[in-house]
Amino acid sequence: MTKQVDARGLSCPQPVILARQAIGTDEFPIEVLVETVTSRENVRRAAEKLGCTVRVEEAGDEFKLTLTK
Repeated sequence: MTKQVDARGLSCPQPVILARQAIGTDEFPIEVLVETVTSRENVRRAAEKLGCTVRVEEAGDEFKLTLTK
């Protein structure tokens, strides 16, 4: 089952903190929802540093990042 982190409407560093917490549970895949390019890039970089593969999908004004190990 996919774990989902809804970080829409949150400003950095909150989306990164929530994504790191989700990665720490070791339950993959994880979907992280964000609204800004800055949040998208910060979450992507943090996840990759922790050894995750990141797939980014753009849906309107939002982004869905799917994190896998």
